[in-house]
Amino acid sequence: MTMTTATSTLDFRASEGLRALLERMHRADGRAWSSDPEAADLMRYAATRFAALARKHGLDPWEAAAAAFDAMRAPWVRRAEDPWAVVTRAVQVTCIAEERARGLLCSVHQARRTRYAGFHDVERFSDRENPLTEYHAALSTSSDSDPRSAELPNVTAAVDDAVAVFELLGWPADHARSSVDYVCTRLGDAASRPAAYDLLRRDKAARVVLDLPGYAWRTMLTVLLGVPNPAQRQTAAGRGILVRLLIGETIDSLLDDDRLVTRIQKNLPAVQQ
Repeated sequence: MTMTTATSTLDFRASEGLRALLERMHRADGRAWSSDPEAADLMRYAATRFAALARKHGLDPWEAAAAAFDAMRAPWVRRAEDPWAVVTRAVQVTCIAEERARGLLCSVHQARRTRYAGFHDVERFSDRENPLTEYHAALSTSSDSDPRSAELPNVTAAVDDAVAVFELLGWPADHARSSVDYVCTRLGDAASRPAAYDLLRRDKAARVVLDLPGYAWRTMLTVLLGVPNPAQRQTAAGRGILVRLLIGETIDSLLDDDRLVTRIQKNLPAVQQ
């Protein structure tokens, strides 16, 4: 398979070559995607490159290639420091959402939302040797059932309230929702809030996908997860607004926190139109 043509001197398997090809496709207003031989080679390469990732999540390699195609047409991929890293992350997120959507019997859009992160895949009561009602707290009628069964609605409400705080203080609604949802999803995979903060702080691909400048991304992490300094653990700044909302604070009380309001408003994302 030929990886370059006379129209390009760069190999699209490298990030700069991919950037050059995507710029050329963009200048052609997208029409070249259906006729350019190099674009066809790129999609075949994408199917091969992401085949293992697709199989891991029970997908066909061409489904992963389609996710890569969707990402490649976005302007933030062309502007990224490493376009292939951003495309890879976008494909990974889509594959995870596709797998979760199949398991939950819902749309891919719903599977991407944090509010569904705590749900298990659909299963029949007869699929398990022991009846589900014997061990699943959510189906227990006992008065001493595990109190953690009531946490999910509280977490969902806290996430929605956190989004509302950012929106009320000037963040665009779509950026506020997608960014908070992403942070909460990664928080669920981390061992602790400080660990999640450190992981997300270094997640440059996510910041590019979410189309946030560095200062706005760092502000959101600090506001949501709290200052990671152990000396401030018990302070409002150290807890972050997610914890504060979970322990009973309201949106109004957060908006009365002048230091919090100032920090968010001083670091509004300069969203490109």
